[in-house]
Amino acid sequence: MNFWKSFGASMLAIGICTAIAVTVILTTTFSIMKSFEAEVPSAQDHTVLYISLDENITNAPGASAMGSFNITDASFDISVTLLDVLAAIERAATDDRIKGICIKPSGAGVINLADIEELRHALNRFKLSGKFIVAYDDTYTQSDYYLATVADSIIMQPEGSLDWHGMGMTVMYFKGLMDKFGITAEIFRPTDCKFKSAVEPFIRTDMSPENRAQSETIINSWWDSIIADVAAARNIDGTLLKRYAHDLSVNSAEEALRVGMIDVVAYEDYLYEVFDEYGVNRNAQGLHNTTTLGDYIMEYSFLRPQISVDDDSALSFSNSPLIAVIYAEGEIVDGDEYVDGYVYGSRLAAELRHARLNDNCKAVVMRVNSPGGSALASDVAWREMVLLQQTKPVVVSMGDMAASGGYYISAPADYIFADRLTLTGSIGVFGSLFNFEKLITNMAGVTIDSALTSPSAGGISLFTQLTEQQRATILKGVDKVYKTFTSHVSEGRNIPIEDVLKIAEGRIWSGSNALELGLVDAIGGFNEAILKAAELADVINDFELYEYTAPSTPFDQWIKSMGIVHASMWGLDFNVYGAEICDILSRVPFTMTNNGIQAMLPGNVTKVF
Repeated sequence: MNFWKSFGASMLAIGICTAIAVTVILTTTFSIMKSFEAEVPSAQDHTVLYISLDENITNAPGASAMGSFNITDASFDISVTLLDVLAAIERAATDDRIKGICIKPSGAGVINLADIEELRHALNRFKLSGKFIVAYDDTYTQSDYYLATVADSIIMQPEGSLDWHGMGMTVMYFKGLMDKFGITAEIFRPTDCKFKSAVEPFIRTDMSPENRAQSETIINSWWDSIIADVAAARNIDGTLLKRYAHDLSVNSAEEALRVGMIDVVAYEDYLYEVFDEYGVNRNAQGLHNTTTLGDYIMEYSFLRPQISVDDDSALSFSNSPLIAVIYAEGEIVDGDEYVDGYVYGSRLAAELRHARLNDNCKAVVMRVNSPGGSALASDVAWREMVLLQQTKPVVVSMGDMAASGGYYISAPADYIFADRLTLTGSIGVFGSLFNFEKLITNMAGVTIDSALTSPSAGGISLFTQLTEQQRATILKGVDKVYKTFTSHVSEGRNIPIEDVLKIAEGRIWSGSNALELGLVDAIGGFNEAILKAAELADVINDFELYEYTAPSTPFDQWIKSMGIVHASMWGLDFNVYGAEICDILSRVPFTMTNNGIQAMLPGNVTKVF
């Protein structure tokens, strides 16, 4: 009896504590969201728009509103899409309230290099309005400085520094670790795919000559593009800029000023004098009105409907011709789910099919930012791209990377845009299997034996060696997929197959290289792709956009009703090195457990910029 009394009391206490905790969490969350809503100001007269990169700038909207909640500090991470950013800058150019833009790129938000290139182009277009752009920061990283060079004037704090060092591509190799634990890798790639380096981290301890050659080609192409932009903006000879990076001879504010890489060395209060000189009036408190990029976007973010294939009721929003925006953001995997960071082949196919069957949709823009993944999932989406292209114009806009499977799904498009800093191509496939037999034997003393009707009757296992028949069968399948992949590229790009085979081989290319090879049609970004789609559909003077996103849950709808429009799941904030480690830890299991044929980039290639 005492047991049941104690048990009942304990359960009652747990229930009460749980109820209190849930109430506190909901109340706190509600308060956070309400305070977030209250802190979203509208731009007032004589406002300076600050681009501080505090927000994560992503290619695709997030799948879940709750995903933006950062448990480390009980706050919501703010994410905005690149499309919203570009639209906001375009709007600011004609918004009489916005007098100019201040770039202060010291925020902790995440943005990839190709998107910085697009943001920079958008700011160059903004300057055509006659409004000013100034840049100020205490210190400039190399990517910060690249963005800042679009400004009319660059200001640096007297004790600040400039990081100007060049570009690199880094790969982490695991063979030594695998050898220590007795793990072996079975790798299958076509003989012609000598540049398909995704498998190398498991079979080598350093770059192969082929991978080094392609990496050096790419980073030199990227660096030349960046040098050309900076040289033109700052009126500095590109050879000198390369020398400064090689010698690390420009680091301090005084050195940067001496060589013309910045304009003024001053504290932040000088910036306000600059605003005064540009005619920005001060408010009643003697301060300048400012607004952030995220806040400015929220003023009009409901104007572009977001729909899913599960609920297309939003398609009735307009009588104008519609252009659909579909996202392929992340690794390509099999299935029909919707999770941030992954492109589920069947889900993407469903969105493409939905747009094809919608009579009001006159054209489609697919934004691809993917390293590839499952060859099967890529082929599922490819088929719907072909059917879509046969019925209405489809244009691809490549982001930071659209390679391997990401290129596979892009090939059927009528027109492909890439940024110069896009990583693309990698037309090739591979298969991989990992064997843990020695690991379990050496560490745990476990052995495996079988009685079989035929050599391969036991199937493929992580703990037994492949038979010769199994090995030959897998390689045959890999060769078949490679043949299919290259033939799709030949048909989609109208390039003779013999020419495709010369530029395939699993080799990765920069956007600039890809243009020269005919793998893309033009250098340009999201905006250019949308205008091209409208042109091909003959609706250039009258069209509206809508985006395909994840189906909304009731909680998502409640969040959005509170005004939290751009909340999306982008994970916790990490510093640069923490992000690299998390990326490696997240991708290695994918590579080791997805044993189907893969059309994918190396999972741990890092751009060093």
